[in-house]
Amino acid sequence: MKLAILSRNSKLYSTRRLVEAAREQHHSVRVLDPLRCYMRIASDGFTMHYKGRPISGYDAVIPRVGASVTRYGTAVLRQFELMDSFSPNSSDAILKARDKLRCHQLLAAQGIGMPATVFGDNPDDTVDLLSMLGPPPHVIKLNEGTQGAGVMLTEKPSASRGVIEALRGLYANFLVQEFVAEAEGADLRCFVVGGRVVAAMKRQAPKGDFRSNLHRGGTARGVKASVAEKAVAVRAAQVLGLGVAGVDLIRSKRGPLVLEVNASPGLEGIEEASGVDVAGEIIAYVAGSLPPLKPAVGRARRRAKAIA
Repeated sequence: MKLAILSRNSKLYSTRRLVEAAREQHHSVRVLDPLRCYMRIASDGFTMHYKGRPISGYDAVIPRVGASVTRYGTAVLRQFELMDSFSPNSSDAILKARDKLRCHQLLAAQGIGMPATVFGDNPDDTVDLLSMLGPPPHVIKLNEGTQGAGVMLTEKPSASRGVIEALRGLYANFLVQEFVAEAEGADLRCFVVGGRVVAAMKRQAPKGDFRSNLHRGGTARGVKASVAEKAVAVRAAQVLGLGVAGVDLIRSKRGPLVLEVNASPGLEGIEEASGVDVAGEIIAYVAGSLPPLKPAVGRARRRAKAIA
């Protein structure tokens, strides 16, 4: 398999592990900075150049596209898709997951449990909007925040109104959710690859915080997800069209609730906590998803390999 990994930094843990796993499984792999890829789009075909040279013929592309470059990164990935490269996470699936509002709407439409969520635009509607959610505490999230950034907890109605007014003054898009107290500052990251949970870890928020993200000082340990938790995680990834996803759940009295679905989940925390070779699982899934080579193509590739 000729594989490309879209990543801004080849030295990042997740990128390095994917490269290592691909080489261990005897695949050709190259890291491409998506911002150095540029495209020609025409009715007679699609082409791509990278740092001054044409690139083509990649069987698969694994996107590691950060939130800050979502728009351009997904455009590059879409170009690869139009050039017949397979991706475990399509450009459209990534866009669905990155938009928290759209993601919640899609999941809720399929009956997947999640904290109650409200969204509105006009300041005149704030009081009624919060009444639709219920009494505080409230969790206020930026619509495109990552790694726990832009997530706030308010404990009084006046605090909720104040934060909402401030965010509207900054023209920020945000959601307001119910606070699920019984989770006690913990969540469960289920790592889904190819329709199954290959690893899971429980993350615990540091004292005095409610955000369990490892980038916010949370701790993690490997756990075994329940049958119900695995089913919810897999279903959430499937609804969004993601072959690889980190699905964050909280354990509640109502059962597992989905907090977020990450289309580009980090590997360091989950591999360290669980001891599972998640990178290897991803590479094996991608390779196994490719259609079999046609005989003529297979012979041509073997000849090219022998010449090389």
